[in-house]
Amino acid sequence: MFNNAPKDYDCPFCLFVKGIQRRPVCSCRSDIVYEDERIMAFICSHQWPNNKGHVLIIPKAHHENIYDLPDSLAADIHALARQIAIAMKSAYLCDGVSTRQHNEPCGDQEVWHYHLHVFPRFENDCLYDIPYGHIMPTDQRAGYATLLKVFLNKRLDKRSHGIRPDKENQTNRYLRVPKNK
Repeated sequence: MFNNAPKDYDCPFCLFVKGIQRRPVCSCRSDIVYEDERIMAFICSHQWPNNKGHVLIIPKAHHENIYDLPDSLAADIHALARQIAIAMKSAYLCDGVSTRQHNEPCGDQEVWHYHLHVFPRFENDCLYDIPYGHIMPTDQRAGYATLLKVFLNKRLDKRSHGIRPDKENQTNRYLRVPKNK
């Protein structure tokens, strides 16, 4: 229903779910923060400069957009989005969390596979004012994935450490710092 993908569309998320590493797939297994039989969440390869470590949640089965997504799968995706948002608050010491999801060309959908963005938000981060920047190197994405998985698995252990923006050093925007108790 309301589909826009070309007939010969080579879906990068379906390829990633199958473990295929070739263009147009930019993600790799070390990006994954959660996976079960129905859904997968991973650090997005394309990052906004002030919101590094943002996550995409996808259904493993191909559903082009929200119109095609079964209600039970949508519920599972949003339950996971909540868990990831809580983990981000502790892991990244962010000031807030935003989610967003796009459908069809006029809704700014670029990948023809349903996906939900979960962004760490920081005061004055200008998320909606600037386009995404670059593909984050694999090792940096793996660092964010490892940290976020710790907080997902520990269920928000308050004595853990996290990362937060370093306003003094814009070239190394995120540094590990002890979380305030």
